[in-house]
Amino acid sequence: MDMPDPKTGPVPTGYFRWEPEEDDVLICRAVRDETHDVKTFVFAPRFKRQFEFVSGQFLTFEFEIGGETIHRCYTISSPPSRPDTVTITVKRVPGGPISNWLHDEFRPGMMLRCTIPMGDFSWAGMQDQKFLFLSGGSGITPMMSMARSAFDHALVSDIEFIHAARTPADIIFRDELEFMGKRNHSIKPTFICEDDAVFERWPGFRGRFDRAKLEMICPDFKERVVFTCGPAPFMKAARRIFEDCGFDMSRYHQESFNFDSFTEEAQDEINVATEIIETPLTIFQIEFTKSGRVVECPENMTVLEAARRAGLRLPSSCSKGLCGTCKSNVKAGTLDMQHSGGIRQREIDAGKALLCCSKPTSDLVIER
Repeated sequence: MDMPDPKTGPVPTGYFRWEPEEDDVLICRAVRDETHDVKTFVFAPRFKRQFEFVSGQFLTFEFEIGGETIHRCYTISSPPSRPDTVTITVKRVPGGPISNWLHDEFRPGMMLRCTIPMGDFSWAGMQDQKFLFLSGGSGITPMMSMARSAFDHALVSDIEFIHAARTPADIIFRDELEFMGKRNHSIKPTFICEDDAVFERWPGFRGRFDRAKLEMICPDFKERVVFTCGPAPFMKAARRIFEDCGFDMSRYHQESFNFDSFTEEAQDEINVATEIIETPLTIFQIEFTKSGRVVECPENMTVLEAARRAGLRLPSSCSKGLCGTCKSNVKAGTLDMQHSGGIRQREIDAGKALLCCSKPTSDLVIER
């Protein structure tokens, strides 16, 4: 009998899968403190259902805060081997409206709307047996889902797990990773701290992640598949280290959601659009009702790009029509939207659109 690949998620029989098209509301079952500024939120469907996803995917939640609807995506930190609940792990960000609301106001029993799990930052389907997980700060969550799945299924995969944190007190999932490492020797966690904590002097690797530490911790890294996630500067530095080492970058995978700046892909598209704009194009007027701003948008540019180029800071993340973060109400006008699943048909029918993948075909009025 063919055995299911544990990396692709559970294959239970006789169960009902959670279908957000039928009921997109999740109820919070528990809130757990991970560090002084990181909490894990445990969710379950309102009715008896089970989640189906692969490690590394994310969920996009809808928040109603201060009379405004805000969409944010969070990577799933729980493994697919525990399908009755799903968890997200959120770090408090100074001034961040969502993270602070979750930490201060959100409690068990409260509910949020959510989309299906999405994203392709995953080891699902890979036949490789040697992996290097490299994370910084709250970027640990997708790799933690993979490691938990490996532990639950007693996989024989060889996993080097390197996590960088500011201090020992900031190491997310420290106790659990150390426990998994002791019980399953194929999972080998190593922590790097920049400084000591108030009540703990750090005896391990110190400073920032660099090539020397990589070669000491994981001398056979060139034989592994690498997954990396963390803050933008961490990601940029890590990628440069592997490129300089002559690593086969086809075996290097990274994921990072950044709500404050363009992704590299989006910036490339903007540069291309800047070059093309010199040719005759139809220019449309885009009015944003909340800010009162009106910007010009050529027919070959997305609404999000035009807004950003005009200095408007609109929420976005994937820039691929996938996560739903930039979802907005279109009050008037028409557009061409080429999304990748980040919006439902009923939302489109209600006049919503994803600005990151929508190009105007007329003047627009957008509720932003």
